[in-house]
Amino acid sequence: MPDNNNFEIVIIGGSYAGLSAAMSLGRALRSVLIIDSGMPCNRQTPYSHNFITHDGKTPKQIAALAKEQVSQYKTVKFYDGTAIHATKKEMGFEIKTQADLFYSKKLIIATGLRDIMPGIKGFAECWGISVIHCPYCHGYEVRSEKTGILSNGDQGFELSRLVSNWTKDLTLYTNGRSTLTAEQAEKLKKHKITIVENEIHSFQHTNGQIQNIVFNDSSKTSITALYARPTLMQHAEIASELRCELTDQGRIKVDTSQQTTIGGVFACGDCSNSSRDIALAVSSGTAAGGSCNRELIMEEF
Repeated sequence: MPDNNNFEIVIIGGSYAGLSAAMSLGRALRSVLIIDSGMPCNRQTPYSHNFITHDGKTPKQIAALAKEQVSQYKTVKFYDGTAIHATKKEMGFEIKTQADLFYSKKLIIATGLRDIMPGIKGFAECWGISVIHCPYCHGYEVRSEKTGILSNGDQGFELSRLVSNWTKDLTLYTNGRSTLTAEQAEKLKKHKITIVENEIHSFQHTNGQIQNIVFNDSSKTSITALYARPTLMQHAEIASELRCELTDQGRIKVDTSQQTTIGGVFACGDCSNSSRDIALAVSSGTAAGGSCNRELIMEEF
């Protein structure tokens, strides 16, 4: 085990990807510290789906079980807090929280993404409950229900086409003038998908379950579920601070081994890939842990 605050690997972020990386490393007998603030992006979501063996459990249940299992590996330690700075040193990395300093040979970033909510009253309260982002994660539960899509242009067209697999009672809300092409609009019309351009004032809801969309002209329409894709940002600035390259979509750029463009720094979970799916987060975390351990072995052998 490490002396004081020195570890072989520090993992910033202790949700599904970070815990998965820690399990791989714990089983490889590595000294690991997980720094986590306990604020996952899906904390408001009532149930998680499309993750085999855990389908229908709450995100909290899945994370709690994962942490319990990772905790069985005695070389893995946990720290409740937020990493605010990371600096690359000659022999590794210095990671600073509000109260402590930690040192490691390698660093894994698993901090996730942050949703930037639109300024529509009620949106944030419904997010992850009845305002949802992924039909594979949530579509089965609202299949054939009266469903909306809050989007526009190419993204609105593609999301409408995707969600139409789960329901035929579908409306695209562009929240202002449509930017669909004439061809896109005609194709949606052909598939009986209505386009509404009225600007949205608010969502009426009960405990996050949307009931009505209220427009600026005071008209409203009832609805059961609404798909939306808020703007996403890195949850932490650690990767940028270390000068890790980002993709055009703002994700941390990694190779097939989850290695970033900075030596010794790995990234996993949705901070480094385009899918916000638990199974894929776990997969990328396993890959990052294995790759990190292999790099240490190659350096030592």
